[in-house]
Amino acid sequence: MKKKIGVVTATRAEYGLLKPLLERLRDDAFFDLRIIVTGAHLSPEFGLTYQDIKRDGFDIDEKIEILLSADTPSSISKSSGLAIISFADYFAKNNLDMLLVLGDRYETLSVCIAAMNERIPIAHLYGGETTEGAIDEAVRHAVTKLSYLHFTSTELYRKRVIQLGEHPDRVHQVGGLGVENIINQNFLSTEELSESINFNLDGEYAMVTFHPVTLEDNYVEDQFRALLDVCSMYPDVKFVFTKANADANGRIINKMIDHYVHENDHAIAFASLGMQRYLSALHKATCVIGNSSSGLLEAPSFGIPTINIGDRQKGRIQAESVIDCEPKKGNIQEAFELALSRSFREKAKRVVNPYGNGESSLKIISIIKDMFEQEQVELKKTFYDFGEKKVE
Repeated sequence: MKKKIGVVTATRAEYGLLKPLLERLRDDAFFDLRIIVTGAHLSPEFGLTYQDIKRDGFDIDEKIEILLSADTPSSISKSSGLAIISFADYFAKNNLDMLLVLGDRYETLSVCIAAMNERIPIAHLYGGETTEGAIDEAVRHAVTKLSYLHFTSTELYRKRVIQLGEHPDRVHQVGGLGVENIINQNFLSTEELSESINFNLDGEYAMVTFHPVTLEDNYVEDQFRALLDVCSMYPDVKFVFTKANADANGRIINKMIDHYVHENDHAIAFASLGMQRYLSALHKATCVIGNSSSGLLEAPSFGIPTINIGDRQKGRIQAESVIDCEPKKGNIQEAFELALSRSFREKAKRVVNPYGNGESSLKIISIIKDMFEQEQVELKKTFYDFGEKKVE
């Protein structure tokens, strides 16, 4: 009997990371892949990105609507409650052998609560990381404790998951799927990409993605205004914005992007570029600006500088091509000048991405298969208190 494995995706970024793993699961006769789509994927405001999944040749087993048309903290809580109810129904009707989730979003936590109650083993990708400026930090560690099998991107993160009481035999360091995407991607040329997005990318251009810092008070407008003010100081540099996700206050950022692009010919914005166009844009970009995890996880593989603004990604392992700065105009301008300098751009070309060598999906598939073949699933987890034990 094939093992029925469900994979949940709620955002464009999450799906982009999952794609190589989904391809291997789909093509492996050992598995019956069930893709469940929810969250921002199903929203016109965020680009109806479930269509990208279908265009990539995947069958979607279920589309589950949970997103409310607001981005206040209370609406996020209500969407979380709706996710638990809706996924409880799905899990009750579908006898999954395993649920696989990635990351640290509130949707993921809700889905995992429903799966835990249905006694479905959960495999979690990318626990142990820290993002001290976002609520994702708490969500990520909560999902770790709900999960049975763990795949981390670095050895330090593996040790952190074990520190949370998970047994070392169930915690595996596999590297980052984003690196695998880059290695296997067919990039568009600058001319092809320019034609695809109807925007001339000749010369220098920067990729900009800025999300709300969800553990800070309402400073998002001031912080993003500082970034836009710096963009206005460089009329000869083009800026390609990808819009904020469905976090609290994300719509504030997106309205500001729309206004800026309307007033400035050197900028363009997208709810979603899709993975090929986004990675093709990174491939030739001068730098990445903002606070998205992509600037830390993927940009270093292209040998380009990243300007990491504020605390959203604080605590994550990062390459030497990443420039940290405060979310203030003067600090952002100083970081941008450094990123544009010849010496730093040469330095960025030589960095090694700390998130692996591009073989993550093969490792993940092998470990899951071995677990099922050895009939090793025992949901009665014991807390691994390593005390004086050496973590290996």
